[in-house]
Amino acid sequence: MESKHTLFKSFSFAFEGFKVALIKGRNFKIQFILGVFACILGLILRLTPHEWAVLVITITLVLILELINTSLESIVNIVSTEIRNEAKIAKDVAAASVLIASIASVFIGLLLFLPKIF
Repeated sequence: MESKHTLFKSFSFAFEGFKVALIKGRNFKIQFILGVFACILGLILRLTPHEWAVLVITITLVLILELINTSLESIVNIVSTEIRNEAKIAKDVAAASVLIASIASVFIGLLLFLPKIF
């Protein structure tokens, strides 16, 4: 499939989406700040390359799911202007995916950081 935009323009769209999510998305902002904090803690505690891989994948997964959740919510709001059970299900299930990843990230953080702290 051919794009009608240049590669540079495609990247600018992506960066604009990231900027919007960071500025307007309360949950994304919190998750991003926690991810930065985890990276700083990883530097302080001198994580191994394998531990860094786990940490980066975990942070990335949570952020990606939050972006997908936000996108899906926006699309549902456009398509379904009235309150419908199907729209609620779509939004709730997408939010649940972020919740599961976030809970898993807490456990992964504990497994990575607690042994190094104690």
